[in-house]
Amino acid sequence: MSTNVMMPQMGESIAEGTIVRWIKKVGDPIDKDEPLFEISTDKVDAEIPSPGAGVILEIKVKEGETVPVNSVVAVIGGAGEKPAAGAAPAVTAPPPTASSAPDGSAAPPPDAGPSEPMAARTPGPAVASAAPSEPQTLAELRRQRSSPVVRKIAKEHGIDITELNGTGISGRVTKKDILAYVESGPATARSPQAPPARPFGAPPAFKPGEDVRVEKMSVMRKKIADHMVMSVHTSAHVYSAYEVDFSQVEKLRKAKKAEYEAAGTKLTYTAFIAKATVDTIRQFPFSNASLDGDNVVYKRDINLGIAVALESGLIVPVIRNADERSMLGLCRAIQDLAHRARTKQLKPEEVQGGTFTITNPGIFGAVFGLPIISQPQVAILGVGSVDKRVVVVDDMIAIHPMCYLTLGFDHRLIDGADAGRFLQALKDRLQGFDESWV
Repeated sequence: MSTNVMMPQMGESIAEGTIVRWIKKVGDPIDKDEPLFEISTDKVDAEIPSPGAGVILEIKVKEGETVPVNSVVAVIGGAGEKPAAGAAPAVTAPPPTASSAPDGSAAPPPDAGPSEPMAARTPGPAVASAAPSEPQTLAELRRQRSSPVVRKIAKEHGIDITELNGTGISGRVTKKDILAYVESGPATARSPQAPPARPFGAPPAFKPGEDVRVEKMSVMRKKIADHMVMSVHTSAHVYSAYEVDFSQVEKLRKAKKAEYEAAGTKLTYTAFIAKATVDTIRQFPFSNASLDGDNVVYKRDINLGIAVALESGLIVPVIRNADERSMLGLCRAIQDLAHRARTKQLKPEEVQGGTFTITNPGIFGAVFGLPIISQPQVAILGVGSVDKRVVVVDDMIAIHPMCYLTLGFDHRLIDGADAGRFLQALKDRLQGFDESWV
C-alpha cells in the first residue's frame, strides 16, 4: 500500500513550505524516519524524515517550489514496488537561465532584471506582467510562491496570480499586493513597454559586456535579506562599544574547563557572556522589550537568541528562560542548539520568541561588529574577538585578554545614556565574574 508524504506544518503560524532539496530520488529505497527532503519556511530550515519505509514511487513537488502545508509532495510504495513507467526522476525546478546578452555577457534572471536588484524592489501594488515572453515556468513559480491566503483572495476575485508582478522577493505576490490590486483594479496594469520598477536612482546591477555570473538567491538568503531590510527601515539603529578585560573570565574558564568537559559540555566565552547578559537584562528591563505602536511591551521572560553561522546563512536559535539556567545549563543549551542548527534538526519553536540576541563575529576574527537588530527586539549584543592587548593597569603596562562588546539599540526606545549604563553593568559583571556563578 502506498503512503502519501505531506508538506508538514512546522509551527502554528506556518502556512507553507519550500522544498529546498530532495535527499532521495524516484526509485530509491528508504527507511522510516530516514531523511527524505529538506524544507525552508519563514522560521526554520529542516530535514523531514520519511513517514514510512519502502520505495520512492513519485515526487510531486520540485526543488524550489513552495506549497501549502498538508499538500502531497511525494508517494512511497511498498518494498520491492517499482515506479510507474514514465515517472519523472527530475526534481529540480528549472532555474532562471543566465542567458547571454547580444555581446555574449550573462544576462540577469528574467524576473529580476539588471535594473532591479532583488532585495530593493520599490513597494507598490501588484500590476499586470509586462513581459509576454516570460517563460511559463517562472510564472508558475510565482504563483506557487504566493501564500494560500493570497491564492484564496485571487480565486474569490477571479484574478490570475501568474499575470501579476508582486513586491516580494523574485516577484512574489504578497497579501498587500493582491489587496491593492483588487482595490485599484486592472487599470494599474503596466504597459508592455514599461520597464520593471526599481528604486529611484538605483544603478543597474551590472552593465552589458561585464564578466558576471548570475545566480538565484537561496530561500534562506532571501528571508535574511527581507528581514534585515525590514529591520533597518523599522528601528533607529544606534551603537555603543565598550572594551572589556576578560582576565577573570579566562582564569575561571581554565580552572573549570575539565570539570565541564567531564559533564559533557564545553565552557566557552559565549556561556560567560550569556550569563552576564541575562543578569544585566534583568537589571535593565528596557533591553528586553518591544514597541507596539505607542506602547512599550516589557517581556517578563528572557529568551536569549544565540546567532549561529551556517554555510548558507545565519540562524538564531533561542534559549527560553535563559535567566533561570545555571552556567552548566547555558553551556549545554548553547552547544545543543548550535549543533542542531548546523544539522538542520531545530524545531520551529526553537527559533521563535527571542527577546534579546547575542551575535559573535569575533569567532571569525572581527574586532567588533555592528549587527542589525532582530525584530521585534530593541537591542542586540555584538561580541568581538578576544585578543591579548597591551593595557594600562594601576599605571603599569600589562598584557591582558581584551574584547570589544557592541550594543546595537533602537533609539526610539533606548537613549545613549541607558545603553551606556547597560554596557557598563555588563562590563562590570564580566570583569568581576563571581566564581560561585560557574
